[in-house]
Amino acid sequence: VQLQASGGGLVQAGGSLRLSCAASERTYNRYVIGWFRQAPGKEREFVVAMSRNGGSTTYANSVKGRFSISRDNAKNTVYLQMNSLKPEDTAVYYCAANTAVWSTRDEARHYSYWGQGTQVTVSS
Repeated sequence: VQLQASGGGLVQAGGSLRLSCAASERTYNRYVIGWFRQAPGKEREFVVAMSRNGGSTTYANSVKGRFSISRDNAKNTVYLQMNSLKPEDTAVYYCAANTAVWSTRDEARHYSYWGQGTQVTVSS
C-alpha cells in the first residue's frame, strides 16, 4: 500500500489542523494505521493508532483528549484531527500501515508502509 499524508501547516498555539492519510488501496480490515511524529533532533514518536476494523484506538498520553483519529472507508483515507495545538506538537507527522498484531501498534519498527510526512508547526 502507498500512503500520502497531507494537511500540515503553520498554526498558532490553541489552533487546529486536520491531517489526511490517503491510501492507494483499502485499509479497512487490512492494516493497523498509525500516526507518528518526529521533531528536529528527536526520535520518531508514536501519536495514535487505529485497529484494522476501526473499533480500537490508542493515543499517546501527550495528545490524549486533543487529537482524534478517524477513517473514511469509502475514500481509503484516515484523518488526524488535532485541536488545542501546542508548540511542542511541532514536528513532521507521518502516517503508516502495519500488518502485524495490534499489540505492536505503538512501535514504529513494526510498520512496513510509510507516507512521506507533512510538517506541522505551532507558533507560540
